[in-house]
Amino acid sequence: MAASPLASWAAPESSASAASIPRLDLRRLDTGPAEREAFLAELRDAARDVGFFHLVGHRIPAAEIAEVQALARRFFALPLPEKQAVAMVRSPHFRGYTAAGREITRGAPDWREQFDVGAEREALAQTAASPPWSRLQGPNQWPVGLPELRVGLLRLQEAVTQLGIRLLRAFALALGQPEDVFAPIYQGAPNQHIKIIRYPGREATQGEQGVGAHKDSGFLTLLVQDGQSGLEVEGRDGWIAAEPVEGSFVVNIGELLELASNGYLRATIHRVVTPPAGRDRLSVAFFLGARHDATVPLLDLPPDLAAEARGPASDPDNPLFHEVGRNYLKGRLRSHPDVAARFYGDLAETGGA
Repeated sequence: MAASPLASWAAPESSASAASIPRLDLRRLDTGPAEREAFLAELRDAARDVGFFHLVGHRIPAAEIAEVQALARRFFALPLPEKQAVAMVRSPHFRGYTAAGREITRGAPDWREQFDVGAEREALAQTAASPPWSRLQGPNQWPVGLPELRVGLLRLQEAVTQLGIRLLRAFALALGQPEDVFAPIYQGAPNQHIKIIRYPGREATQGEQGVGAHKDSGFLTLLVQDGQSGLEVEGRDGWIAAEPVEGSFVVNIGELLELASNGYLRATIHRVVTPPAGRDRLSVAFFLGARHDATVPLLDLPPDLAAEARGPASDPDNPLFHEVGRNYLKGRLRSHPDVAARFYGDLAETGGA
């Protein structure tokens, strides 16, 4: 399949559902008090009513994003042995390559291949008293045959981290909080997680599940799509297609903001449907979370917002924990049972991580 960077991006023929996902321009934060307040109100409403929005005006150069998309295509085109040399099952930190069908969502395989990267930090020394989530910190794996991938992914990860923090500060203001209310739980070592993903066409899969229905576990997710549709968001009346919008990030909130806002904001369930036969789909996803050793605070919302907070959603198959590391590890263990079996077999149960 040929690469499809932003420079050659083309909108899909059918984009009737695009208007269902709001579009917000981040530049409005800097255009005066009235426009700033209007933007914050729209940000709050978008996150509460739909849970997803297209973010434009983010100032990350299109060329930088296109470079990572091209590098992703080159990585997925590598011979399988080169990709397997950096397989995630080799990493207790859940970093590296996962073949299509090897990640699990809600008990079924996801038909996508992907490469996961986090912050480059040294692994923490382990003792008998170390919490299991402390094993998550550690170095990345990198393919020997594509050294440029390390440079491109880490550069984009840093840029999107700063963008995510700016958005997080805007969310704090939109919830009637001090702008830096979340800083104590991410400063120093935010959970940074970027992945490149390729969804093969339906002729190469055993089903339509590119990714099964799920929520994200962190603060925010920022996603770059190519021109192929597939991302769908659960709405009140069914699934809403998040059609690609040129130059935008698709943004959604995760479970940390749902917990902190006592359910005023909701981490929306979403999925990806595999592309039609003869097509593939490429995406670059970034997940911003709190430090693993942090505990999610319960915000003191203004009375009008507090009255509409419904409490975090309760799912007996996916309990939410205020302990950040425990909540994140829970998701990793469920999604990657091969890594769990190899490095976390001493845990009594994955849900109690």
